[in-house]
Amino acid sequence: MGRANDILKKLGPGLLFAGAAIGVSHLVQSTKAGADFGLGLIWALIIANIFKYPFFQYGPKYALSSGESVLHGYKKLNRNILIIYFILTLATMFSIQTAVTIVTAGIAKSMSGGLLSIEVWTVLITIFCSLILIIGKYKTLDKIIKFIIIILALSTLTATIIAGYEFEMKINFNQTFPIDTTGIIFLIAFMGWMPAPLDVSVWHSIWALEKKKTIKNYSLKNSMFDFNVGYIGTAILGICFICLGYFVMYGTGETFSESAGVFSNQLIEMYTKSLGNWSYYIIGIAAFSTMLSTTITTLDASPRAMSETTELIFNKKNNYGYLIWLTILAFGTVIIFFVFSSQMGLLIKIATILSFLTAPFYALMNYLLISSKHTPKKNRPSKKMHILSILGIVYLLGFSVFFLIKGV
Repeated sequence: MGRANDILKKLGPGLLFAGAAIGVSHLVQSTKAGADFGLGLIWALIIANIFKYPFFQYGPKYALSSGESVLHGYKKLNRNILIIYFILTLATMFSIQTAVTIVTAGIAKSMSGGLLSIEVWTVLITIFCSLILIIGKYKTLDKIIKFIIIILALSTLTATIIAGYEFEMKINFNQTFPIDTTGIIFLIAFMGWMPAPLDVSVWHSIWALEKKKTIKNYSLKNSMFDFNVGYIGTAILGICFICLGYFVMYGTGETFSESAGVFSNQLIEMYTKSLGNWSYYIIGIAAFSTMLSTTITTLDASPRAMSETTELIFNKKNNYGYLIWLTILAFGTVIIFFVFSSQMGLLIKIATILSFLTAPFYALMNYLLISSKHTPKKNRPSKKMHILSILGIVYLLGFSVFFLIKGV
């Protein structure tokens, strides 16, 4: 028991990564993939996870090897890289935050029986998450995420097994590649946020350093184990959500709504069809917890990264930088929500496609940084990781060009 507690204590940033990842990409995109394409897009999930793996790993690896976040590393490579990062983050953080918050608000509305409108839930959730981060800071985030991820994993695995057992048709494992424009756009959006946007690697490097402040003997080995647990877990649960979409909705003629409230009802009903009506609130709480964890982690990470970025660009320490950026993001999220409140699908599509198109930049920068003189030689990539990194960069660039030619 003591050994298990010790392992659990050293888990943190990897589970925060999972908390940020297992949100829209899983609850929304993966279930839609299963509902529309059956198990036909599992190949896309696996490829996205394999080819993005090195670039996500390089975030915490650089941080624990050098004692600084990758943002410091970007500046050491070239100050202009940091400016590009600032512009890209400014362009994407509001749409990403609004996309995850709108789904969370939709689930909250469903769970409360429509007691409050989605607009009210959005404001309340944003205020609640902001207060947790301002008052509790990283330590609170680190503690609550462990319980949320365990609840999510157990409920999702159980629902998948039962849904598969009750599935009456022969399971079709044939893989497919969409050929129409709508299908291609969905594929890019699906792979864009699977398992998460690549800029999460920057967040992960910051979280790893925060974790080291709370546990003195938090080593690179601990960090890599923590990362792999979170990363592999997100991939397994992604497949589970595809299976759930397939088992419950594929071939029924039903499609997921673009409205957050309606979608959330469909999502929870998808689980209860598998487990029974008794499970409505258990599953609802698990789904809400999942999206709440994503909302909190993204609301924490972007301001943390932007605060550090502005300090590095201007060479000036600002003790209130995190609070300022948190306030900007919170207000920006609410404003964008009221503009796109009935267009959850469009908002998610914009956020996911932007994430995919910016991925080659983060991949290349992380690879250059981990391979550079700024990383201790013993912690630079192995020959296999060099090969996988190059293949990953080619894959990300290739798919981005493919989308710009076919999808636009």
